[in-house]
Amino acid sequence: MTVALMSTGTPMAREEGPERRCLASGAVRPKCELIRFVVGPDGSVVPDVDGRLPGRGLWLTAQRDMIDRACARNLFAKAARAPARAPADLADQVERLLRRRCLDLLGLARRGGAVAGGFDAASAWLGNGAAALLLQAEDAAEGGRGKLRALARAHGVPVVEIFAAADLGRALGREALVHVAVAAGGIATRLREALARLDGLRGGSPPVTPGSAD
Repeated sequence: MTVALMSTGTPMAREEGPERRCLASGAVRPKCELIRFVVGPDGSVVPDVDGRLPGRGLWLTAQRDMIDRACARNLFAKAARAPARAPADLADQVERLLRRRCLDLLGLARRGGAVAGGFDAASAWLGNGAAALLLQAEDAAEGGRGKLRALARAHGVPVVEIFAAADLGRALGREALVHVAVAAGGIATRLREALARLDGLRGGSPPVTPGSAD
């Protein structure tokens, strides 16, 4: 069974931070739970998952149905008060960009020495409290995944199982990896935020993550 983003302890609490209103639902949420969009010079709607593109930000809750609703009701143009063309595959674009951001952040964590790959290394980090997040390959056998999932649950560490072993391996300069533990810190927080938003695009619960986006 594929497990998306699981909080194995108490629900992850929201922290105070910048908030924005979702165009589709009208709900005011922390920026880290939303996707930012801008209207390009040619009038096209562009997803800005890093939150750094120039222009006025247009925000949507990180859920596929919110993006689809905004496209169907022409909400980008209404909010921008200007012509805005949203591509038919906008939600798919956002999901691809979020997947890439998650794997890029994982690679950044590797370069900073903040990841442990493999069953034994990840198990050791979980056991000694060094891990803040556990990623496991969704296409791997259940045996080892189940053991580390239980260990993560015992230590209150969230588990993510939405990438293939080849994806995790490439992000960490390996052929394939099934188990990856990520140490606590700024990158882990950003990774959890991006993963929660990706989970929302894949049909999971609305993201609730700590901290705020850049």
